[in-house]
Amino acid sequence: MVGLRAETFSAAADFLKITLPDVPACLVLDIRLPGLSGLDVQSQLAKTDIKIPIIFMTGYGDIPMTVQAMKAGAVEFLPKPFREQDMLNAVHLALERDRIRLQAERANAQLRTKFESLTARELEVMTLVTEGLMNKQIAARLGVAEVTVKLHRGSLMRKMDARSVAELARMAQILGIARPKS
Repeated sequence: MVGLRAETFSAAADFLKITLPDVPACLVLDIRLPGLSGLDVQSQLAKTDIKIPIIFMTGYGDIPMTVQAMKAGAVEFLPKPFREQDMLNAVHLALERDRIRLQAERANAQLRTKFESLTARELEVMTLVTEGLMNKQIAARLGVAEVTVKLHRGSLMRKMDARSVAELARMAQILGIARPKS
């Protein structure tokens, strides 16, 4: 007993109908399935932006098939027969990758919530701060007093939980609001 919970499906179409749990998971697929092939399932998941790690197993695989699956992001491609330990290793690797992905998605969602709490003026100040402008330059650009910029800057740093301008710049980059340096 290895302590993993598994769910089986009689066909790929049945799997594609479910809502994935919000816990680390992986998908073990055979290449040959009733209806859709394992590669078709992988393609459909990618088209719908479902990012579940996939492990392929097959008794009918070839090199082009393996290459296609791996290029599309499969964690492993195991030809039958395979050792149970190889499958367990692949599953543990896939679960760890999914755990990291879920953590990153949750962190990004929290960051987005903080960002959405900013006022329009704080957003303007944030954009200019992350471009490297000083308070005096930001004040001149916005037509406000420097003390006003300092107040907005302090407020946005608290709301974003940023301890430094460098950290704020990383947040802006993650959020996609950082302008590329020219």
